[in-house]
Amino acid sequence: MDYHLLGLILSFLFDGTKVLAGYPIWWSLALGQQYSSLGSQPILCGSIPGLVPKQLRFCRNYIEIMPSVAEGVKLGIQECQHQFRGRRWNCTTIDDSLAIFGPVLDKATRESAFVHAIASAGVAFAVTRSCAEGTSTICGCDSHHKGPPGEGWKWGGCSEDADFGVLVSREFADARENRPDARSAMNRHNNEAGRTTILDHMHLKCKCHGLSGSCEVKTCWWAQPDFRAIGDYLKDKYDSASEMVVEKHRESRGWVETLRAKYALFKPPTERDLVYYENSPNFCEPNPETGSFGTRDRTCNVTSHGIDGCDLLCCGRGHNTRTEKRKEKCHCIFHWCCYVSCQECIRVYDVHTCK
Repeated sequence: MDYHLLGLILSFLFDGTKVLAGYPIWWSLALGQQYSSLGSQPILCGSIPGLVPKQLRFCRNYIEIMPSVAEGVKLGIQECQHQFRGRRWNCTTIDDSLAIFGPVLDKATRESAFVHAIASAGVAFAVTRSCAEGTSTICGCDSHHKGPPGEGWKWGGCSEDADFGVLVSREFADARENRPDARSAMNRHNNEAGRTTILDHMHLKCKCHGLSGSCEVKTCWWAQPDFRAIGDYLKDKYDSASEMVVEKHRESRGWVETLRAKYALFKPPTERDLVYYENSPNFCEPNPETGSFGTRDRTCNVTSHGIDGCDLLCCGRGHNTRTEKRKEKCHCIFHWCCYVSCQECIRVYDVHTCK
């Protein structure tokens, strides 16, 4: 993946607002800043710098879903920041940069594996949802999974076509990963792991019908889970990611690099597991070469013994404590009918930050 230039298309597609400044995301998706909003200007695929020929053809053929592609990337980054909010590396983005996370993803680390997986999943998710909502004329509801009805329910509504969303993500995101090197192999694997998570978590969603909500009859459709469930699942895969080693093979097209599990005694990774082959920095101290911002001044949990606790998050440097006053609603009363009135209280909290 090449995450450079993504910030430009995000600012374009979301009306020039700062959605999450740039970073090298695999598909070099970008547009010149002369475009301020999707509503006032068309997307000109030829003006997007950095697209490989396959991506350029895709953009021209599927111009309607390009905003959903960008929305999916944004969704993936936001989920990354939620999942890593208590970690030394917390998915920090950089303002005014074409590299959203800086150089932190230049290495083939666990962090790179997670970001590729969650962004690929985000694109598949956003495109699938957009199609089901009817915002594009080239896709719609899924008619393949409808079979005979189940006991007490029948098919209805708009089943979400996750297969199409996965296809879009695969065709566009993986277009740049055609090199015969280890990093492309890793990126392709993790991209696919993220997309497979969407397919694995599809489920029946039902709505009851009948007198007084008796649910005598239910109509059901095929639906995606909340994206938070996808993030939780991939975060578990991050924690159990498989370390690999790089092997070189001589083929007709030249030298090709492949990945092999480093530890033969461990269960080999499946297509649903994340893989990496370079160790992560500890992210304790600022380091412009690795993209580490360090953990100084980060808020820590003084009662936790986990990675978000002051001992681990602060890397043994200790922490400072200050008091902070916050205005909050309190003594709320429900009035019949129907509103709630509250008072405003000042409460004092202890805030702990890393030295």
